[in-house]
Amino acid sequence: MQQFQAKPHYDLLDGLRGVAALLVIMYHVFECFDWSPVPHGYLAVDFFFVLSGFVIGYAYDDRWRAGLSVGSFFKRRLIRLHPMVIIGALIGAICFLLQGGVRWDGTAVSTGWVMVAMLLGMLMLPLYPGAAADVRGNGEMFPLNGPSWSLFFEYIGNILYALLLRRLPTRWLAVTAAVTGCLLAYIAVGDGYLGVGWSMVDGGLWTGLVRMLFPYTMGMLMARVFRPVKGVHGVFWICGLIILSVGCLPLALGEMQP
Repeated sequence: MQQFQAKPHYDLLDGLRGVAALLVIMYHVFECFDWSPVPHGYLAVDFFFVLSGFVIGYAYDDRWRAGLSVGSFFKRRLIRLHPMVIIGALIGAICFLLQGGVRWDGTAVSTGWVMVAMLLGMLMLPLYPGAAADVRGNGEMFPLNGPSWSLFFEYIGNILYALLLRRLPTRWLAVTAAVTGCLLAYIAVGDGYLGVGWSMVDGGLWTGLVRMLFPYTMGMLMARVFRPVKGVHGVFWICGLIILSVGCLPLALGEMQP
């Protein structure tokens, strides 16, 4: 594999990724209860998309001029991302079988369909609601590892980056971010909710695509105009509190009461 000079690594981004991951975990844990301390915790996924766009642009924009090929880029991304996909689908299948292999409504699922769901999950092939391999019966794209939907759209983002987005002048990248931002606002106003993309029901494929593209292109745009700033103290705590406050915002507005 062709070697390229590595850029400085920012531990701050790893720390913020950890904060966002904990927020998502808390959100899903409290889905089982009538009240959650982080009712908008799912929005941390959108931060992941911003981070992905920034990291991709920051790490790879200069490498194309140095001879990086599309094939080499895809190979690098597969090595980076796909082991998690395979392991997640495998663990999901094991856990599903250990808990009895039944859907939400108590219907038993054959081991054969669990294996099909696992294979499709490993190949990043999403399921349509009602498919026999929808083993949990919840309409998820990836029933054995629900969060894989975000990696599915990140893969699409990587493909669009390699084939199109990286070629856009900065002003057209900004236009793309603005247009997708308006589309996302339209979805939010229409649905009253931004937790889209995990299922293909009700146009979930295109709404999920928009949900990924706006923060992803914003991250790319930030990478192009990014200039390191030294001497700023407490950045991790400030940014971490901002992420947490977004997750807890409905509580502050009095929309949810314990």
